[in-house]
Amino acid sequence: MLLNGTGDVIDDYEYPATTEELIDDHGDRTLELPNGSETVGDVLARLEPETFENAEDARFAVYSAVSDKAIGRVGYSDRDPTPVGSPYSPDAVSF
Repeated sequence: MLLNGTGDVIDDYEYPATTEELIDDHGDRTLELPNGSETVGDVLARLEPETFENAEDARFAVYSAVSDKAIGRVGYSDRDPTPVGSPYSPDAVSF
């Protein structure tokens, strides 16, 4: 997800750094997601103001705040049956 050098920019940034500083300096960088894209600024704006002590903290913040554009198929699970009453349940088939 952090292609186009965004991950490198986060890694090379000087820490500690605030959410606001990252948005000011790199908020216009685009994150390409499976179902579209959004900017680092849009993603970090969803979070409460925070001070990141290191690159790993900042990277995890970006990962945790992306929208559902980062999800392949919303509501899909190949591990569990769809719960009864779920809006993602397939239509019942009668034989």
